[in-house]
Amino acid sequence: MNFTFIILGLIASVLSGGVIVGYFNATNNSQMIKLALAFSGGFLLAIIFQHLLPDIYHDGAEQVGIFILIGFLVQLILEYFSGGIEHGHVHVHKGQSLPWALFISLSVHSIIEGLPLGNQYAGIVSEHHHVHESLFWGIIFHQIPVSIALMTLLMNTKLNHLKSWLFLLFFGMMTPVGALIGLKFTPEQFGLDLHIILAVVVGMFLHISTTIIFETSENHKFNLLKLVSILIGCGLAMTLY
Repeated sequence: MNFTFIILGLIASVLSGGVIVGYFNATNNSQMIKLALAFSGGFLLAIIFQHLLPDIYHDGAEQVGIFILIGFLVQLILEYFSGGIEHGHVHVHKGQSLPWALFISLSVHSIIEGLPLGNQYAGIVSEHHHVHESLFWGIIFHQIPVSIALMTLLMNTKLNHLKSWLFLLFFGMMTPVGALIGLKFTPEQFGLDLHIILAVVVGMFLHISTTIIFETSENHKFNLLKLVSILIGCGLAMTLY
């Protein structure tokens, strides 16, 4: 997969969320968006177990587990500031100021998840081409509902329409920025294990995907459509090579 396509696809996934909110009047509370979120949770969980975990353990890398745990905890800390927008949670109050802590933590999250994409195109994480493709598609399917939640929030702040789009575009640049940083600077250059960054991202995805799946239950029972969405997400991820 061409690296330029990766960058454009990442930006387009975020902007598509803005289009869904701005021009189709959808919000993060609509049924279709909740199903898309459930789909992304299933997809992320499947690529973790089907592609990413086997890859980072393939070469017998030492202490990978601790970095998966670190990623899990990093995501927990980021969500303290973001309020859980990474898995579709956003509290909207008409006319509110832009919550900078939320925006910054969400941007940090996006930069980190872009790093292993660049690492892989630098040719250092894995020789298996399917791994970075599954990671790419995992980020794409994850970013769309996140951008819908973010645009829903931006449209209800004191920002005008143009500024809301500019902030969304700025957010959309964060994962590509992470990928470009990962392309230029690799863990190996700093004497670190090749799989460390990917392990951290796996930990972050593990937190997000399990939270999405557990929170898609209502009264501790899965809605049938949401369950089907999760299973479709898992099934699609299993077909990637």
